[in-house]
Parts: sequence; C-alpha cells; structure tokens
Amino acid sequence: MTDLTTLDAAELAGKIHSREVSSVEVTQAHLDRIAAVDTEYHAFLHVAGEQALEAAAAVDNSLAGGNEPASALAGVPIALKDIFTTTDMPTTCASKILEGWVAPYDATLTSKLRAAGIPILGKTNLDEFAMGSSTENSAFGPTRNPWDVTRIPGGSGGGSAAALASRQAPLGIGTDTGGSIRQPAAVTATVGTKPTYGTVSRFGLVACASSLDQGGPCGRTVLDTALLHEVIAGHDPRDSTSIDAPVRPVVAAAREGAAGDLRGVKVGVVKELHSDSYQPGVIASFDAAVEQLKALGAEVVEVSCPSFEHALASYYLVLPSEVSSNLARFDAMRYGLRVDDGNMSADQVMAATRAAGFGPEVKRRIMIGTYALSSGYYDAYYGSALKVRTLIARDFDKAYEKVDVLVSPTSPFTPWKLGEKVGDPLAMYLSDLCTLPTNLAGHCAMSVPSGLSADDNLPVGLQIMAPAMADERLYRVGAAYEAARGPIATAV
Repeated sequence: MTDLTTLDAAELAGKIHSREVSSVEVTQAHLDRIAAVDTEYHAFLHVAGEQALEAAAAVDNSLAGGNEPASALAGVPIALKDIFTTTDMPTTCASKILEGWVAPYDATLTSKLRAAGIPILGKTNLDEFAMGSSTENSAFGPTRNPWDVTRIPGGSGGGSAAALASRQAPLGIGTDTGGSIRQPAAVTATVGTKPTYGTVSRFGLVACASSLDQGGPCGRTVLDTALLHEVIAGHDPRDSTSIDAPVRPVVAAAREGAAGDLRGVKVGVVKELHSDSYQPGVIASFDAAVEQLKALGAEVVEVSCPSFEHALASYYLVLPSEVSSNLARFDAMRYGLRVDDGNMSADQVMAATRAAGFGPEVKRRIMIGTYALSSGYYDAYYGSALKVRTLIARDFDKAYEKVDVLVSPTSPFTPWKLGEKVGDPLAMYLSDLCTLPTNLAGHCAMSVPSGLSADDNLPVGLQIMAPAMADERLYRVGAAYEAARGPIATAV
C-alpha cells in the first residue's frame, strides 16, 4: 500500500470517501508517523490519538451507512495550533502559565473542524502566546525545521508547519498576527494563508493582539489549503469582529488557477518589499517567480507603497499595546498557574505568578505595550502607530486600483540557525518585514513555495497579497504558479 502520509489531503479525501481506505487507517498512519519522528522535530505539544481515532471511526461508520461526507475533507486528519481552545485536550499557548489547562469550551474553529469530520491529531508547538518568529520562545522547547534540524521552522506557527513538512499531518491550522502562518510556510516549503481579517472566527482563539490575530489554513498544496479554508471560514455571531458575508469561492478559484492561465490578471511587485538587503537567493527565487507569472499571461508592474517602510515600527507598538491589555487576564486569580506560599497578598501572588509563568519575549512585549499606553505617551506612541496603520491601508487601496494582487518574497531570509537571533530581538523582528503590512490593513495573503535558495538549498516562499474579501484571487494566482513551478524537493 502507498504510504498514506505522502499523499495530499485532497487525494486522501478521495480515497476515504470512495472507501478505498478508511479514515482510521489514514489517521493511524499519521499517528504512527508522529510516534516515529516527532522526538526529532518537536512539532506537537500534545497528541490526541484516542480522540482522533474515535473521530475517524465516526466518519467511516457514517460513510458505511451510505451518508454523504460531512465535508470535502471528512476523514482527513489535522494538526491544530495550541492556541485554539479544545475541551478534550490541553490549551497551553506554549506557556507555563497555562500548562495543563483544559478549556471549558471549543473554539468556533475547533467546532467547525469536528462538524466537518476532520480528526484532530493533537496540538502543535508555537512561540509563547504566538509572540515570535522562530518557535524558539515556546516554554516547552523549540520546534526544529524538517529541512535542517539545526534551523528554525518559522514562527509563531512553526509546529503546524513542521508537522506538514515532516509528513506528520496532511493539514494544519495556524494563526497569523504579523506573518505567523506565511513565514513558517515559506521556510518549510508548505502553503499557508492569512484570510481576510474577520472571515474566520476568533472565538476561542486565545488573544495575542485582537485587531491583528487571524486563524488560517495550512497545507502542502494550494488546493488542500483552499479546501480547509472553506471549512473554517464563515460568520460567527459569538465573534464581534466576524464579517457577516458569504465564504469566498476559494476552492473554485484554486481549481481554475491550476489550469495555468493568468491572462487578464494584473500583478504588482511592491518596490518597498524588494531590497538589496534581502538574502540574494531569496531575491533570485522571487525574480524567477515573477517571470513565471509573466509566462502564465499575467501583466506585471511595479507599485510603490511608501508607508510600508514604517510597518515594522507601527506593528511593534500596536501589537505590544494590545498584548499588554489581553494578557492582563492571566492574574493567578481565575485559572492557570498560581504561585502562592500562603503568606502573600493578592498583588504579590499576581506578580510572582506572572514572573514565573511568562517567558522573556512575552514580558518584553507586555512592558513595551504598557509603556506605550501609559499617560503622557499614548498619543506619542500608540496614537502615532495607528495613524501609520491608516496610511498603510491607504497605500494598499491605491495599489489595488492598479492591480489585482501584489507579490513579494514572504521572508527576506531562509531559515536561520537555532539560537542565532535569540539574543537580538530586533534582528528577529526583521524577518517579518514583508508580512506585517497585510495584518495592519486587515487584508489577505498567502505564501506558496517558490523553490530552494541557491545560497543554502533551503526553502523560499512567494507571498501573494489581495484586498480584503478577495481571498479567491490568492488561490487562483497561487494555484497557477504552483502548477507551472512543478514539484520541488521535500524535506523528508
């Protein structure tokens, strides 16, 4: 029998729904793979084998009874980032302050996966509370890149990306606050999409920065990612930021794009996201991808978005400010870790718990955010950052008057060595230069593998951006490029 862990999600779904193989067989194959290799990669924080097999058996029994599949991906297992609440396994956000905590309710996204008949293999590793670009900030140890275990798998969603690249799961879920789906996808040669803000429910997604966080799909192909996107998207009345609008036709767009015709599509290359300071192999790969888009019939023009140069500064004021507010709930009084010797005041308990429970990066961002929001500094820092955020959104709007999509490298660098940038937070933050503007504007974007860098033979990603509520454009262009690019090497 073909090794089931090598097949794409769409292929697995076809075999399961035709009853050529069972969901239990597929799920067990991936659980066996996790048991065999995850000690090397540390993609998972929790493996839910019993629950996953139970969900898979329910799919098989339903199909055996003559019922239609609950979704296009029914029976195909998934890896879930450990920042979405689940009632049957811990939700730790990779933080000691939530170690062992089991939520009393499922996130809306979790509920959608269950209703779609998608078995959840377990919860994947991340930077603590999704704060980081390398998954080295996890309180439970870093995840390693399957392409080179001495290197980072991206962040904050490095666990889900590594699970895909190492064939431990055919599908994954991540969250993207400043690039945390797209950047890990780029450095592991997988596909990741940040949907339009508000189109995938944030109910049950433990908040990092509420105006930036967005859950999204991860896969090994554009079609797999589109199929998952349609499962998890949709209006949720429990989420006040949820957009009440139909789910965009991303699967149809992916199938259309796979035909390889981009005639009539206008593509903009963002001047400010193409720099000599980027790794040469990344620029070379990006330039080759742009030539491929031209060969598919797309019209390519250069566009300028001057406010993008201030995106990093704006983001690292907006995000810490929202972090300072959101993480105030972890106070040792309601749930999670509590450090108390029995002789402490409430203030002392809170201080001791937060000191012990939060890691260095989380503390750094809380302090920056608290300072930026403090009396006398709010207008100078946070208020100014919001003004820049508006300018970035206006630059996007002007660009989309001329083009249908924008493109850039996903990350200026290929994956760096573990520990290389831990002592230099600013150098770490620079890895998100290309992805931050989309989050600040609330638009959608995707990373598609664009081959390997000639510098070091490591993965590079092509970022495709589109306006809010135009997610289908990503999938048409991404699928067309993927088909023309052809297969690339795999990590394992």
